[in-house]
Amino acid sequence: QVQLVESGGGLVEAGGSLRLSCAASGRIFSMYAMGWYRQAPGKQRELVAVITSGSGTNYGDFVKGRFTISRDNAEKNTVYLQMNSLKPEDTAVYYCAAGFYSGTLLPAHWGQGTQVTVSS
Repeated sequence: QVQLVESGGGLVEAGGSLRLSCAASGRIFSMYAMGWYRQAPGKQRELVAVITSGSGTNYGDFVKGRFTISRDNAEKNTVYLQMNSLKPEDTAVYYCAAGFYSGTLLPAHWGQGTQVTVSS
């Protein structure tokens, strides 16, 4: 069983930055593809970014070079999402997911979510 705990959300002004972290329990963290999803009120959950077990990355079209996903397998079993040039439309609950990659992420485990609010 993998447990995921997100942190780093908060309130930021438009144009600002935040770094989200997702700490994973379990010794097989490095085998999983990891991803960040987000869900805004009244909208469907959407994939923000994926990083495979081999550290390949893929991003939602709306990211457009503003976000970077990375992972630390060696010591911290943690995946990060660095978000720059934030916009009010980035406001959402951001969820971390662990799973397997087959063209897209197939989530098997979810975190509880962390709120990101971008003010205009």
